[in-house]
Amino acid sequence: MKKETHELGDFTTNSRTLTISAIAIAIGALSSVVALTLLTLIRFFTNLFFFQTADVVNRLPAQHHLGMWVVLVPMAGGLIIGLMARYGSERIRGHGIPEAIEAILINGSRVEPKLAILKPLSSAISIGSGGPFGAEGPIIMTGGAFGSMAAQFLHLTSVERKTLLVAGAAGGMSATFGAPLASVLLAFELLLFEWKPRSLIPVALSSAVAAILRHYIIGPAPLFPTAPHVAFIGPEGFFLCAVAGLLAGMLAVGLTASVYFFEDAFLRLKFHWMWWPVIGGLAIGLGGLMFPEALGVGYETIGQLLQGDVASRVLIGVLVVKWAIWAIALGSGTSGGVLAPLLMIGGALGGIETMLFPGFGLGFWPMLSMAATLGGTMRCPLTAIIFALELTHEFNMMFPLMLAVFVAYAFTVLTMKRSILTEKISRRGLHLSREYAIDPLETTFVNAVMRTNVIVLSPETTIEDLAASLPHHDRAGQRLFPVVDGGRSLVGVIPYKRLLQLIAENGSGTVADHLNARPITVSPQQPLRSVVNLMAKSGLTRLPVVDSNGSRNLVGMISIRDLLHARARNDTDEHLRERVLRLRFLRRAS
Repeated sequence: MKKETHELGDFTTNSRTLTISAIAIAIGALSSVVALTLLTLIRFFTNLFFFQTADVVNRLPAQHHLGMWVVLVPMAGGLIIGLMARYGSERIRGHGIPEAIEAILINGSRVEPKLAILKPLSSAISIGSGGPFGAEGPIIMTGGAFGSMAAQFLHLTSVERKTLLVAGAAGGMSATFGAPLASVLLAFELLLFEWKPRSLIPVALSSAVAAILRHYIIGPAPLFPTAPHVAFIGPEGFFLCAVAGLLAGMLAVGLTASVYFFEDAFLRLKFHWMWWPVIGGLAIGLGGLMFPEALGVGYETIGQLLQGDVASRVLIGVLVVKWAIWAIALGSGTSGGVLAPLLMIGGALGGIETMLFPGFGLGFWPMLSMAATLGGTMRCPLTAIIFALELTHEFNMMFPLMLAVFVAYAFTVLTMKRSILTEKISRRGLHLSREYAIDPLETTFVNAVMRTNVIVLSPETTIEDLAASLPHHDRAGQRLFPVVDGGRSLVGVIPYKRLLQLIAENGSGTVADHLNARPITVSPQQPLRSVVNLMAKSGLTRLPVVDSNGSRNLVGMISIRDLLHARARNDTDEHLRERVLRLRFLRRAS
């Protein structure tokens, strides 16, 4: 194997990763403070809107004494958010994650500084005024905004800004939920669009630092402690886990469809979108009047579901009222997250399953359905599994969770083209593919596709001689001619168009007088991906291939057409079905 092949490694990471990691650690620490600030703001506005007190005591919206007047509270919150969106930044609308993805995809990971203030403030007002949302989407966008702001002050590439934006998002989620590994997985399943050490290491360090600081500023306990469950539930139990996953997948499809049904309904309204959150607030207020537990984040209800201590009235209220007001409010364009509502609605489905399926411990089916609904709706199965484990610290649930979540994931992948997150991005005119695979151009080398049947020129060839022989060369379709000396060492190249020009002008002299003596070359052991990058930078579509032992002996040519042939070969591997092994039966001789 050639020396150049030996120099190729598993990863393209270099020492620059250490610099980005150091910055990411600082961003992780900052994100934990941002997370605490957002949670404090939510408590402050909850007390202000529902209890008319300016403090941060942890009270539930359902404990209010406003009576019928409670309907006006979410409407007031919706009006404030509409005004903030219109006169501050329209980017505060929505649940945060699609906005973070859009910033990465089309804005070079640049986030407006004012968004770092307006997003958490609007989300705190939305949730504090009774909005049935979670804090995770806003904290992802807010943490990402601070990460992006820090990156914009430094001399960094767009890819490095993306890494720091996602590091801020992961740090914020880690500090909010005490789920550092799930935060890293969410970053990779939804935000980074790559699986490389150059981004994995900084994001993981940011998440870890935020989780460490959470221990001191928020507390070390799991967000939803639950009772231990049996380690093995038998074939019947695992079959029912698959059934629960299927039901959660159906629920995920319904949740996604309902959000965009109401979003389309709001788009048909004839007045300005600034007023839509007020209508969403009216729906929240009416829902809260019928079922007060639907107001706010609902962490307490999630905890009760996991403890197996929820009345049928609550299960039905969550599945009907919480679902309805969440879909209407989110469709209206207000500010709030989707993760906590998905956990709550999925947990209610699990509560109903508890009445029908065998019991394997308190909260078994709610926990299973929460994770499966989350994984199916957001299309992030690994995040959903680890998130459920980190929120509860109940690791006996790993195998049942894996089975249910991936069944739900399979159902939604096969029945919906896009998730609740990517559908919003698609409606803004962007296409997002969430499939990751090794690029075949990375694993195929130049010597596998290069052409060795190449017409070459001598430096001593005169223009007059070319005028007689070039028409015959044209039949080969070659558009770049290497010029080699007697030992086949590459001297330079000359394009076909240049030769035609010289002949038409009755040029004089030899090929050596007109060639490009410093051509860009590639070696047989280079991966095709590096050739593609080289062509993109240089604008050239044909390159000579020279031996990499220092002799510069010409061994072939490679063109864009050869690269397309490599792609076509990969497409054949993807779609050509063939039977490789066949059974043969020996017949007994008569």
